[in-house]
Amino acid sequence: MGLLPPDFWSRIDTFVEWAADLGLPGLAILSFTEAIIQPVPPEALTLPMFIAEQGNPGMIFLIWLVVTLTSVAGAMVGWWMGKILGRRFAERFIKPKHVARLDGLIVRYGSAGIFIAAISPIPYKVLAWIAGMGEMDYRQFIVAGLWGRGLRFGIQAVVIGIWGDELLTALTNPVVWILLSVVLIAILIPAKKWWDGLLDEEE
Repeated sequence: MGLLPPDFWSRIDTFVEWAADLGLPGLAILSFTEAIIQPVPPEALTLPMFIAEQGNPGMIFLIWLVVTLTSVAGAMVGWWMGKILGRRFAERFIKPKHVARLDGLIVRYGSAGIFIAAISPIPYKVLAWIAGMGEMDYRQFIVAGLWGRGLRFGIQAVVIGIWGDELLTALTNPVVWILLSVVLIAILIPAKKWWDGLLDEEE
């Protein structure tokens, strides 16, 4: 018997569809809750929204602003949850080795670690809980999150919302895919070693 109920993902699909129908308020709800507990990243809505609003910089900016602020606001709640509920509660849902890695990320890099999580695929919500458990400086946590989340969603806004047509045209060229694959491999190999090294340091 799994930890999640059998209809969990169908409920998540329903939630995403409901949020999409609401437009910007739905994006705010999804982004806020993702930074606390639920697993669907804001990109489930931001990417199609940026594509739909190509050529409308005002709306692209508004989407970016909403998703950035609500994501950081949700992480602020996660920070307080970590501080109040503590490590034992977190380890009921997060594997201890992941807690150890993220502990190492905060201890070693401080606010820069929050920035790394905010801009990367590292679970931002989990790092927010752990930052709260360790009582990381709240202001530094917020500022690092704003920079990281703002940059992450800002890149999407520019690349997709402003250069979307050019990007789609470029992706029809096989050479572009080869170059992207080489760059991705060059990034992922050292990133994996660095991520594993965080666990080694904790041990």
